[in-house]
Amino acid sequence: MRIHHSSVAAAALVVRGLVWAAPTEKRGLLDPLFEVSTLGGITFKINQVPNQKFYGARKGRGAMAMAKAYSKYGAAIPDDLLSYIQQLLEELGLLEQPGAGNDTSASPQGEVAATPQMFDSEYLCPVQVGTPPQTLNLDFDTGSSDLWVFSTETPQSQIGGQTVYNIPQSSTARLLTGESWGISYGDGSSSGGNVYLDTVSIGGIIVENQAVESATNVSLAFTQRPDTDGLVGLAFSTLNTVKPNQQRTFFDNAMRDLAAPLFTANLRASEPGNYNFGFIDTTEFTGQITYVPVNTSQGFWQFTSQGYKIGDSNVMNAQTHQAIADTGTTLMLVPEAIAASYYAAIPGAVNAVQTAGGYVFPCSAAATLPSYTAVIGDYLAVIPGEFINFAPVDGNTFADATTCFGGIQAVPAGFPFAIYGDVFLKSQFVVFHGGQTQLGLAPKPL
Repeated sequence: MRIHHSSVAAAALVVRGLVWAAPTEKRGLLDPLFEVSTLGGITFKINQVPNQKFYGARKGRGAMAMAKAYSKYGAAIPDDLLSYIQQLLEELGLLEQPGAGNDTSASPQGEVAATPQMFDSEYLCPVQVGTPPQTLNLDFDTGSSDLWVFSTETPQSQIGGQTVYNIPQSSTARLLTGESWGISYGDGSSSGGNVYLDTVSIGGIIVENQAVESATNVSLAFTQRPDTDGLVGLAFSTLNTVKPNQQRTFFDNAMRDLAAPLFTANLRASEPGNYNFGFIDTTEFTGQITYVPVNTSQGFWQFTSQGYKIGDSNVMNAQTHQAIADTGTTLMLVPEAIAASYYAAIPGAVNAVQTAGGYVFPCSAAATLPSYTAVIGDYLAVIPGEFINFAPVDGNTFADATTCFGGIQAVPAGFPFAIYGDVFLKSQFVVFHGGQTQLGLAPKPL
């Protein structure tokens, strides 16, 4: 495995406002007080890109997001929710499968050009694969560990407008004979295929012989996302699905060459966000970063929440639960008792699984939705009420809807952890520290 980057000037990096999160035994370049690094290593920033090809009605986006979360984690989608989605797709004429038949800076901090999809449902970033480089727009997903792409091996009937990885046109692509990958979803669908080693570049850092998983079968849910060319899994490599030999994630391969073994997510509401690798930009958050330990036993960025607050209340409701930070899930899914408690504070809110897919409330209450505060160690993570107004239910825009879908929903019964997805993450500055296996959280300008 060879890792390099587009700059030769990284040996004496001094960048104002870019800090490490903690000292590491291997490098020992700074003290625990967040001093600026003065020695080598790579840093880079990835901005998200607009999803120009995305289509799909705004109506029903909440139910779709719920189904996606159930399916991603292998939970059976409730019959009521499936029935509602089928009815919705028929109504919108979307039941049939569609599509049948930038420059990097020479500085140590490469910049690529992120605008969220409709209702902040997905965040895409440009990634270069192969030699010469082929640019694909991939979903950065901290809830999985496979780097998989649509490719020239994907059946044409399963491609719905995606840009594909052209394997024959890459001189560095090498098939891993006997290796395969596969992901099964809770709706009974699956994606899978072959595994290649090839050169992958993100933000100017290049990893040679990175496992790139080529899709020979793609779930309809991905076919219907025309501008999403695949995923970059950023959970721990123990979740990778390649068999018989698991492969390392891009982050794990690149981590030893980064100035600091971490990346940060600064996702935004209705405007571009970014990921930073190898450094922490102090201009992107306010106050101090609070670190909490990560439990890696299941391969996720898993942590403990001790409870929650609703609105301006000073009362902390103690309900300790495990949660994961997942950039690949749109909603924030919490234990049922917590979701019920939050919506009990909103007049007219109900759990309308059969008719909407989850908790809904009158759109007239949107302007006064209470905030939700997650208690995580000593940190209070505040989600403003306006972030919890996720999508219209009975109209194609908020302006013509009377019922709105909540961004906080209940996790499937019996599920081992809550899923803190983009509704949570876009309200916080988040550090994914691979070297210290910690999660860092800080408030930020919203």
